[in-house]
Amino acid sequence: MQKLRSLNMIPEAIDVIIGHLITNNYLNEERFARSFARGRFRIKHWGKIRIVRELKARHISAYNIKAALQEIDDDEYLTAFNDLAEKQWNSIRESNLLKKKKKLHDFLMRKGFENQLIYDKIAALTNN
Repeated sequence: MQKLRSLNMIPEAIDVIIGHLITNNYLNEERFARSFARGRFRIKHWGKIRIVRELKARHISAYNIKAALQEIDDDEYLTAFNDLAEKQWNSIRESNLLKKKKKLHDFLMRKGFENQLIYDKIAALTNN
């Protein structure tokens, strides 16, 4: 719609074009949301919180956001989280343990992972 408006099209033409795209399945919000969630998780290693936030920013409905999150397997999610956290923990060159924990926490929060997962992982990493 934004592209059509930027081309100074009249509203009736925009409605006809958008209707045609939807009926022929070129515009499919659910397909986009599912693909977005899969891609951002597997390629950029984003957590569920960040994926939800980005989908909401794109005005995707709650139903489609829920469907998109089902694309992420829980075991794969935890494995990716653990691998990312351990890799980042080992790459942080900080002698002060509190600062190192803070840096890891901030990194994982920016990636969009849940607080409880982060706290549990930091506790496990500091005990080892």
